[in-house]
Amino acid sequence: MKPSSHFWAGVRAELPLLIGVFPFGMIYGTLSIDAGIPLAAAQAMSSILFAGSSQFAFAQLVHESTPALVIVLTIAVINLRHVLYSASLAPHMHDLSMRWKILLSYLMTDEAYAVAVLNYERVGGTAGAHYYFLGAGLALWTSWQISTALGLWAGASLPATLSLDFALPLTFIAMVVPALRNRPAVVAALSAGLVALLTFSLPYKLGLILAALTGIVVGTILESRVERDGIPLGERRIASPPHPKEDK
Repeated sequence: MKPSSHFWAGVRAELPLLIGVFPFGMIYGTLSIDAGIPLAAAQAMSSILFAGSSQFAFAQLVHESTPALVIVLTIAVINLRHVLYSASLAPHMHDLSMRWKILLSYLMTDEAYAVAVLNYERVGGTAGAHYYFLGAGLALWTSWQISTALGLWAGASLPATLSLDFALPLTFIAMVVPALRNRPAVVAALSAGLVALLTFSLPYKLGLILAALTGIVVGTILESRVERDGIPLGERRIASPPHPKEDK
């Protein structure tokens, strides 16, 4: 298969996911305006950082005048999952040049990873398979830039008296709930939420960092147990004690 065929196959695989991503890009752009982030800076975040959940967190923390160091640490913690993504794809990319590895690392997102890892599991390290990842990543990147720009335009057109403070929590809920597809994810989310409530009064929004770390640690531990045992946690059963033998 030609590299161009791999590329367009990746684009086509990513297209269904863009239906859900595009609205979030618009919401991010609109909320960035409400948070007081300059237009150029908000668009640059989508181009350089290119990480939806981190960008929403950035907008929220800027809106609340959080110290810069805490913002940086929060974004770093949120993006720790990309280390796991990269580790799982590394065996398929050991023959690629450093330029390719840097480019694909930049394009690594939840959605691009989701389609790329399925393709690698299907075709392995076939020559040109990285173009599939490139197609998926660029399709998402382009969609994110356009949707952000539209959101920024819409946000700049809203009356100054219209507050969108309520939209950020609702957006996070809409992003998190669909991801709760198994018990490790549910337990990780509940653990993070509990820690966030217990540490809400900590200064400099440190509770957010602790909550994110808790969710990552709990989720990683539970997922490793699932992989180790080969049995989904939700399907485990406690063994019943043997029935005592009846006396004859």
